[in-house]
Amino acid sequence: MTDQLADITSHDTYVHGVPHETFAYLRTHDPVHWTTEGDGGRGFWSITRYDDLLEVSRNTELFSSRQGIRLEDMDPEETEARRTLMEMDAPEHTRLRRLVSRPFAPKSVAAYEDVVRDLAGTMLDQLAGVEEFDFVRAVARELPMRMLGRLLGLPEDDLEWLVQRGDALIGNTDPDFTDYVIDQVDTSAYRLLPFRSPVALELFDYANRALTERRLVPTHDVLSSLLEPTADGETLDDLALKNFFTLMVAAGNDTTRYSITAGLAALIERPEIYDAIATSSLDERKALVEEMLRWASVTMHFRRTATRDTDVGGQHIAAGDKVVIWFVSANYDETHFDAPYEFRPGRTPNDHVTFGLHSPHLCLGAHLARLEMRVVFEEIVARWSRVTSAAPAERLRSNFISGMKSLPVRVTWRER
Repeated sequence: MTDQLADITSHDTYVHGVPHETFAYLRTHDPVHWTTEGDGGRGFWSITRYDDLLEVSRNTELFSSRQGIRLEDMDPEETEARRTLMEMDAPEHTRLRRLVSRPFAPKSVAAYEDVVRDLAGTMLDQLAGVEEFDFVRAVARELPMRMLGRLLGLPEDDLEWLVQRGDALIGNTDPDFTDYVIDQVDTSAYRLLPFRSPVALELFDYANRALTERRLVPTHDVLSSLLEPTADGETLDDLALKNFFTLMVAAGNDTTRYSITAGLAALIERPEIYDAIATSSLDERKALVEEMLRWASVTMHFRRTATRDTDVGGQHIAAGDKVVIWFVSANYDETHFDAPYEFRPGRTPNDHVTFGLHSPHLCLGAHLARLEMRVVFEEIVARWSRVTSAAPAERLRSNFISGMKSLPVRVTWRER
């Protein structure tokens, strides 16, 4: 079996789907697995079990984010230049998160429901009568993009351009999204930019213009709120603001898109679950979304760095070693989830780690993603009596983000 394990570091591996058999083997036989890297990489420890992942994720003093969350190694200059909220530890992370978290708190997000429903309904109604289309481009990509525009107070005409730039960053390993594929061309000239991409400069310039406008004329949007000092008088500096804007455009759009797409793909294979949504309770629809999130596990891993010698799962880890926590494996851990390869819309409990459960790095947009997913499926089932696959899906070339970049569907519209 060890000769047949998939290369979990290869972007090409995931074009064919997540190698669940490999992760299952590692969880059973080598749960803290030393993983070799090609192209001169120094290797890392793969944490594949649920309990071990929580141990690493919670202990940020011992397992630091400061040296990067991706597999690649960066020198100190690169690390400093490319640092975002995700590459920080306490107390710096705590301070910045407090400054940017207000628009994403549960109470704030709950107030967005009418806006999300209006956007989803309008978007779907614009497709009325169209029976075959790519669900990703027509729906899953559109809703997060439009909601991002509303939150940031950006012109609708700019959104397509912004999302294309975000795709080029997050999808920097897929030639469909960028000309600067990180493992296929020399990107050393851009090593001090987020995702080693010149696209980051375009987003920085755009953010700078948007922020300048709001300093002159404040508006009621997230960008304006980020410029306001806290009760203690704290404010964000320009680099932190631009990095946060870039992070929202990239991560704030793609992960929700791929989660929505994975959710529909699961329902296409299980029409009885799709049919039950229309008459289900609010709690049941929320539970369905949680199972979609576990099932999709869009962000497959984060990397940490050990700050001193330690042990995890009986394996000795040296100071300075890279430690990679595989959410996509922990969410299918047989010792924690009953029948993890079954899609169960009423799974209880469902304490998946998709958003970084019990971690200081819990996903800032988790509540918004849940809201967008629930509402879009409520609006979909109100309009489509049936949805089936029209052609095979295409998956993203990435060892970091698990996603379908196209999902051709055929729908039957309800009479309205």
